[in-house]
Amino acid sequence: MSLKEEFEKYAEKVKSLPDATNEDLLIIYGLFKQATCGDVNTSRPGIFDQKGRAKWDAWKGNEGKSQDDCMSDYITKAKQLLEAAGCST
Repeated sequence: MSLKEEFEKYAEKVKSLPDATNEDLLIIYGLFKQATCGDVNTSRPGIFDQKGRAKWDAWKGNEGKSQDDCMSDYITKAKQLLEAAGCST
């Protein structure tokens, strides 16, 4: 299985994650966006959009990382979260 195929498999599995902290979800989101879109290409949301700002900051935190590195990190984090939730990996 290629890295991209494994990444897509875990991206689907994470959607059904029963209980994850906001911090974990932001880590997953930032890695996903960097792996699929590359570096941040939008302006930071305004002060009244706290959720949007948190997501943007999570993505920005991975700026400069290669897509392959982000896919690999995403898979590792997804496996940890799924195992902690008692889901099959």
